Amino acid sequence: MSSLGKKTVENLDVRGKKVLVRCDFNVPMKEGVITNDNRIVAALPTIKKLIENGGRVILCSHLGKPKNGPEEKFSLAPVAVRLSELLGKNVVFANDDNVVGENAKAAVAAMKDGDVVLLQNTRFRKEETKNIPEFSQELASLAEVYVNDAFGSAHRAHCSTAGVTDYIKDTAVGYLMEKEIRYLGNAVNDPERPFVAILGGAKVADKLIIGGGMAYTFLKAQGKEVGKSLVDDEKLDYCRDMLKKAEEKGVKLLLPVDTAIAKSFPDPIDAEIEVSYVSCDEIPADVLGLDIGPKTEALFAEAIKTAKTVVWNGPMGVFENPTLAAGTLAVAKAMAAADATTVIGGGDSAAAVIQLGYADKMTHISTGGGASLEYLEGKVLPGIDCIAAE
Repeated sequence: MSSLGKKTVENLDVRGKKVLVRCDFNVPMKEGVITNDNRIVAALPTIKKLIENGGRVILCSHLGKPKNGPEEKFSLAPVAVRLSELLGKNVVFANDDNVVGENAKAAVAAMKDGDVVLLQNTRFRKEETKNIPEFSQELASLAEVYVNDAFGSAHRAHCSTAGVTDYIKDTAVGYLMEKEIRYLGNAVNDPERPFVAILGGAKVADKLIIGGGMAYTFLKAQGKEVGKSLVDDEKLDYCRDMLKKAEEKGVKLLLPVDTAIAKSFPDPIDAEIEVSYVSCDEIPADVLGLDIGPKTEALFAEAIKTAKTVVWNGPMGVFENPTLAAGTLAVAKAMAAADATTVIGGGDSAAAVIQLGYADKMTHISTGGGASLEYLEGKVLPGIDCIAAE
C-alpha cells in the first residue's frame, strides 16, 4: 500500500467517532432474497476492524439502478438482516427514502462505540449519481470519519464515493479497496517482469495477448477477412495505431492464429453448437469467430508460462457456452500453472475464472468490473483520488 500513499483503516483513530463507510452491497436479489452474499462477506474485515477499534460504524451503499426514486425491490433491508447474522450483532437499518432522514439521524444519535447502522440505498436520492453537494453534505453530517471500501464504484464521482470527502477530511480506504489498489496498481505501475497483459495494459506490457471479440477488430485492421465476427469498426484506426505503437516500443503483440467458427451465435447462449477451426488467414465470409483455436491456445499458454506478472481482462470467447469455453479454459489453466502474480480484472474475466473453477488458483480476482478496467488503463478513479494521503 505504501507505493500508493493512501491512508488506510490501519492508520485511523476511530474510538468514539462516527465513521461513514461506503461499501459495495450491490448484491443479486430475487424477490427480496439475497442470492449471493459474496460482496457482503468481502466487506466484513473493514467493518470488524472499525468495530474492534471502538468506532460507531455507519454503512452506506447503492443497490441496483432505481429509475424513479425509492423502489421497495432495491431496499437494503435484506442486507441489514444478513449483516446482522454475519457480524453476530444487531445492525440497525435506518429506513429512510431520503437516506439521511429522521430514522437515520435518530439511529446515529443513539449509537454507542462498536454499534453498526446501515443507511437506505444511496441511489434512492437522484442527487447521488449527479454528485450534487447538498446530498454529500447530508451524508457527511452524520460522521467525522469517512472510509471508502467500494472499489467497484470507485470510478464513479458520486456523492457517497467522492463528494462526501469535500465535507469530511479524515478519510481512508478499507481493506478491500487497499487490496485492489495494491494488486491492480502494482500490476500497472510496478510489475515484476516479464509482464504479460491479456487484452489490457498495453502501455506497460512486455507481451500483449489479444483474444475474445477484440481480436477480430485487430485482425480486420490488419486487412484480414473476419466474416460476420464481432468487429468495432470505429476502433479500426485505434487498432492500427496500437499495432504500430507495440512495434515501436518492442512489445510483443500476440493475436489469434486460428479460431473456432460457426454459422451463427448460439441461441440460447449455452445451446449445443457445431464448430470448426480455421486459420485466421482463412475465415470464410459467411461465418463468425466465437473462440480462439487450439494453436492459439498453445501460443498464448507459452507466453503466459514465462511471465512473472499476468493481468487478464476478458475471456477468449463465448465462455458461457461449454463448446466455446475451451480458449478461456486454456488461458485459465496456463495462469494457474504459472509461477507468477496473476491478477484477474473483474467483470467477465472474473466470472469466467470462477465458473471454470480456477478462482482459488489466482493471486487476486478484482471485485471491480468497470473500475478495474479503468484502473488498469491508468485512469484516475475519483473514489481513490479523493482519499487522504498517508
